[in-house]
Amino acid sequence: MLLSLRIDWSRVEDRETYPFNLPAIAGIDEIDLDAPVVIFVGANGSGKSTLMEAIAAQLGCNPEGGSPNFRFDTAGTLSALHSVMRLARRIPRNTDRYFYRADAYHVFATEMRRLDSEPSFGPPIKTYYGGQDLHEMSHGQAVMKLLRHRFRGGGIYLMDEPEAALAPETQLEVIARIAQLCGEGARFVLATHSPLLMALPDALIYELDETGVSRRAYQELNHVRLYRRFLGDPASVVARLVAD
Repeated sequence: MLLSLRIDWSRVEDRETYPFNLPAIAGIDEIDLDAPVVIFVGANGSGKSTLMEAIAAQLGCNPEGGSPNFRFDTAGTLSALHSVMRLARRIPRNTDRYFYRADAYHVFATEMRRLDSEPSFGPPIKTYYGGQDLHEMSHGQAVMKLLRHRFRGGGIYLMDEPEAALAPETQLEVIARIAQLCGEGARFVLATHSPLLMALPDALIYELDETGVSRRAYQELNHVRLYRRFLGDPASVVARLVAD
């Protein structure tokens, strides 16, 4: 299991460089990760994906997505954060680990297809995703295949903005499946903009903003307040936006 995350600032040469100059990253000394579900919430550019990528690298996962068995690197986006991050953890050697990131999904699916075309590679990878090529289904269907067929109890799974591919009703299915897997001993770390996924039971939620990283209750989240205000009276909210 993941226990905590800390940044060793003594190893950071220049705190004014990216990503250490991001207010949320700069505000991290140590944060608790000891929960079945940990959720990072924040505006675009707050550092959520950078943090997720560094955690993935610390766990040995491919920073562009997949398990430790995937080693493709198309964009070279991994920041220096992982090199000064320390994860306190108790993870058996054979613990399943996986990093899903919405922005690299197409690249991942293409790499999986390439590996499956190599006879010497071994059993087809797609057998772990319900036996179907990920390019032959929608992005949302692929996410559900991942949750239903690839993830299992006892594993550690990172998901960066999974809602990008999911209809609201499918997000409810994701909540049910993640809750089921957590009941079987799995752990999840999510970065999300979805107020639906933020409601996952027993989640430890951190909000990243200009003041740093703060632990929040669901009802305190800016995302939740904004959606509630909009859905309570969408016509007046839109009218004010258009008038401005």
